[in-house]
Amino acid sequence: MGIIKKQSISGTIYSYVGVVLGFITTGLLYPQIFTTEEIGLLRILVSYSLLFAQFAGLGINTVTIKLFPYFRNYERKHHGYLGLALLVSTVGLIISVAAFVLLKSSILDTDNEGADLFAHYFYYIVPLIIFTLLFNVFDTYYRVLYNAVKGIIYKEVIQRILILILIVLFFVNIIDFHQAVILYTIALISPTILLFLSLIYNKQLFLNIDLSFVDRKLSYEMMNVGVFGILASFSAVLVMTIDTIMVERILGLSSLGVYTITFFFGALILVPLRTMGKISSVVIADAWRENDINVINQIYKKSSISLSVIGLLLFIGIWGNIDNILHIITDKYLSGKYVILFIGIASLFDIALSISPHIIVNSKHYRYLTYFLIIFAILLIVSNYILIPIYGIVGAAIATLISKFIYNIIKYLFLYSKYKLQPFNFKTVLVYLIAIVAYGVSLLLPEQRNYIVDILLRSSIITIIFMVPVYYFKISTDINSKIETTIKKIVTIIS
Repeated sequence: MGIIKKQSISGTIYSYVGVVLGFITTGLLYPQIFTTEEIGLLRILVSYSLLFAQFAGLGINTVTIKLFPYFRNYERKHHGYLGLALLVSTVGLIISVAAFVLLKSSILDTDNEGADLFAHYFYYIVPLIIFTLLFNVFDTYYRVLYNAVKGIIYKEVIQRILILILIVLFFVNIIDFHQAVILYTIALISPTILLFLSLIYNKQLFLNIDLSFVDRKLSYEMMNVGVFGILASFSAVLVMTIDTIMVERILGLSSLGVYTITFFFGALILVPLRTMGKISSVVIADAWRENDINVINQIYKKSSISLSVIGLLLFIGIWGNIDNILHIITDKYLSGKYVILFIGIASLFDIALSISPHIIVNSKHYRYLTYFLIIFAILLIVSNYILIPIYGIVGAAIATLISKFIYNIIKYLFLYSKYKLQPFNFKTVLVYLIAIVAYGVSLLLPEQRNYIVDILLRSSIITIIFMVPVYYFKISTDINSKIETTIKKIVTIIS
């Protein structure tokens, strides 16, 4: 628990530094500087690279999280596990890139708006697949070495700083859009290079595989986990990218650009969940190895309530300032207003069930997460196919909302039926009631002429009305502890 708490705090800090940078780039500058079509292009490059890179991993990252405890031995250089992971990934990479090239005609729709632009940069996805795959391998390796923060710093902070620089260069006409896409690609691959150099610097780059250590029983278990890992990890990324891919396929790059910007605001509340999931998954894997259900139960409950506090505050803060947000990103994105609402609500479902996927995937019933993700992916594909032609990009957001609700209900019922694990209590209901009251009060506030003043005033009042009762009723002991520690530090500095 100490490792989770320490790294969650530092990881969340760096994640929110990344959120601020992401807000500046995606929330403020993208809509002002790039066209919706150009934004759609940048998004689709990432979506396809994530999808094909995840398949290329052949489930090795799932194997790493679940079975690395058996390899962990610094004196024996972890039996060369990293070399084994890279070998498997190389095989998967060859298959994945070949499939991507062969599917070119199916991926590109020449009748779509922006098809020529996408076709021009189609092969930029290949290096992105390669470096995304390597980042996943290196980052997962660092996570099982109890250093999840490093990957967060490189991806959430440094990568976004580089993107911010290229946006400024484009804005002042030092580079054109073609050069901006090249620099954007370099920015996306930079975290992988930095992680690789870090492994060398920290003397953790052990590539000589100790095949004698991998006996028949362990190799069978690795293959078994790997097969289901392929399905689980690919399905997990598919559910992250299928909406953007289908919006581009059905509505074109310009609509995808609008969806990308508005989706960003709705998904902001998931940032702490991603951080906690990266860190807690390793500890949960060790707890399952020791069959310590009590530790898993504590992590599940504490993470759910803490994340719900943060997520609800962000959600009511964003939706309470929705008119100000639309003023910032301009009227071009007005059609995506309810994308923000529906994606925000869908994200609250994920927040409430917190680390449930990590609990399942590290248990002896890990196969079930694969089945659940496949169901989730099918739900998303079908609902997007039905709703996008009717409601446009809002239909994609509604499809995500419906699919995530069903997916999270399935996870909840599974963990409760198998292990009697469930994260909710009366504090969960209480924190939602507090959020409703705080949002209701914000609706009574008169609109200020200056939208910046309105944001500051409205956000401050929402935060005070929400956080005071949260602290008073001790909704989250971890958050209360953090607040008290911060206050003591401030008092010490002042005195």
